[in-house]
Order: sequence, then C-alpha cells, then structure tokens
Amino acid sequence: MLKGKKLASMLAVTAMLTSFGLTGIVEGASRAELAAIHVNQSGNFQYWNENSPAKKKLVAYVQKVTNPNFIPAEHRLAVFDMDGTLLGERTPSYTDGVFYADRVLHDPNCKVSDEDKKFAQIYWDAISQRKPVPPEIEKNLYHNLYAGLAGMTPQSLDAYAQGFMKKPVIGLTNLTYGEAFYLPMVEVISYLEANDFTCYIVSASDRPLVRTLVHGALPIAPNQVIGSDPQIIASHQGQTSGGSYQMTQEDTIQYGELDRVNEKMNKVSSIVREIGIQPVLAFGNSSGDYSMFRYTLKDNPYKAEVFNILCDDTQREYGRPERAERDKKTSAENGWNTISMKNDWKTIYGDNVKKTN
Repeated sequence: MLKGKKLASMLAVTAMLTSFGLTGIVEGASRAELAAIHVNQSGNFQYWNENSPAKKKLVAYVQKVTNPNFIPAEHRLAVFDMDGTLLGERTPSYTDGVFYADRVLHDPNCKVSDEDKKFAQIYWDAISQRKPVPPEIEKNLYHNLYAGLAGMTPQSLDAYAQGFMKKPVIGLTNLTYGEAFYLPMVEVISYLEANDFTCYIVSASDRPLVRTLVHGALPIAPNQVIGSDPQIIASHQGQTSGGSYQMTQEDTIQYGELDRVNEKMNKVSSIVREIGIQPVLAFGNSSGDYSMFRYTLKDNPYKAEVFNILCDDTQREYGRPERAERDKKTSAENGWNTISMKNDWKTIYGDNVKKTN
C-alpha cells in the first residue's frame, strides 16, 4: 500500500500526464545529460552518422577557418534558429505556443478574455489530437496566445516554465518539453564552442521562455538569446509611456502584450542591433530563416556557410517530406548546405523516444 509522499508524488505525475492525454512514464534524457554533451576541437561526434555529408562539410569548414587563425575568434559568430533547428518544432507545435496555451487553459492564475480562452481551446484541441491547426488560428497565433504572457513577472514565468518543462511532449514517448532538444545539434553547439565560436539563438519564439528552456541545457548565456519580445512594463505604469514613467519602489517588472515578432527580416535587424557582428555560420529550418541566411552570406569579409535542416524524417519524427523537398530545392538554388534529419542523424532525441501515432 502506498503512503504519504510517495502516493502524493504518483498522484501529481498522473494528473500531469492526464492533462496531456497521456498515461506513460516519462523517462527521457535529463537536462543535466544534455548539458554534459561534449564534442572536442577535432569533432568526435556521437549522434551523427559517420559518413554524413553535412557533418563533413561543417568539420572541414571549422578546420579551415581556425587553422591557421583565418577568422579571428571575435568574428567566429554562429546564429541558430530554435524550433525545428535546436529542438522539436512538431511537438506538436511551436514550443512557446504550447506553453502559453497550457497556461491560458490550465493555470487558474491566468486571467484572459473569453475570446482569448476560446482561441486557446481551439488551438489546444487541434494540437492535443495532432490535427492541423486551423488557418485562422495559425495566422494569429503569436498575438492571441500571448495574452497568456501579460501580467507575468520574469520570476513567475520562470517558475511556470519549470513546471511546463517537466510535462511530456504530445506525440512522443519518454520525452519532456525541457528535454526536447535535438542531440546532434547540441553536439554542433558544443563543437563550435570548443573551437572558439560564440553561439547565439535567434528565434521567433518568445525570448523570456527561450532563456528558461536553454538555461542549464545548452552553453548559451541569457544575453546570447534573441527572440520575440513582449512589452516590459512596471506594475503601476498603466498607459504611461516608458519614456515618461519613473519606476517606483513599489513597482515590480511585468510583461505586457507581444511587442515584436522576431522572424524573417526582423531576425536580421535583431542581429545588427543586438550583436553588431555579421555571423559566419547560420543554422535554420524554414522560410522564416531565409533572411538570416542571406545576411550571413551577403558580402561577408570572411568565409561563411549556411545549414538548412530538412524535416524529412517520418519514422522518428513528424516530418514533412513535401516541405523538406521544397527547402532542399531552395537551398540548392541559393548555395546553402542542407542537413537531413533522416540521413545525417544517427538519432534525434535518443533511441528510447518513439512516435505515439
């Protein structure tokens, strides 16, 4: 017979799994294990297929620009998209979308309009059943779902995200949202760091959430994360502009409505504004990254490369072969390298992670 803390713990886990429509035990790789992934300067990759053309191209590039010191270390800058590049994009939707829908629908402290709650419910019903998100919902996803962000403090967002990261990924076994990073790409970041590259995440996902997701799993500092930005206001500021309002001792810092979506050309302007150095490497997976790709290669004084990840694996992931073929064609037309999830990667999340349908 179960007693006390053990029973309470099991009930809590059961409740968590039930809210996601799952009843299995989550046994994915820990975030500490992600953080411990290490690739040396020579490139002793473990999660890439030995004869991967993409891996060989990356290693050859790094060797060329670091020996001799062809690119000074201060210009060895690599930028990475996040969803679909570093972690699952089809899990079953953008991570920040799942996060904010979860909060709107399941957090009693979240106060939003009936319209925003209805929007979140339609979205949740689709993703929880792995059905296509209705086009009118997908079109307004950033602005409507981010109602779940308004009023949160940096501390409360981080606390809620810590709980969210322990929830199981919809559609994949043995994996939580805090563990859903692509193991081969974690190796890429480790390899570049070993060769004195500075890695930035440049994502369309919400910046405060991305910082929490990354912290403790990847060697990316908070100031190396760029994403979509909410307004940042003082709790008593009201409608007064930030250029006029003076923060008081009684104020707390809160997030307001979504201020800027960091996609397409906005990714380029973010890099120019916040980093001030043109990257020499860019990794992405969609048309939202094309501007970043072109900026990386455009009139770069140093040798630069772009790697476009193809979502072509339908056995270990929810790949989209038609989109993968389209991206492959676009990459060939623009001189971008491609990474095949199906053919280049020995594993994606680990061999114990399986599709549920």
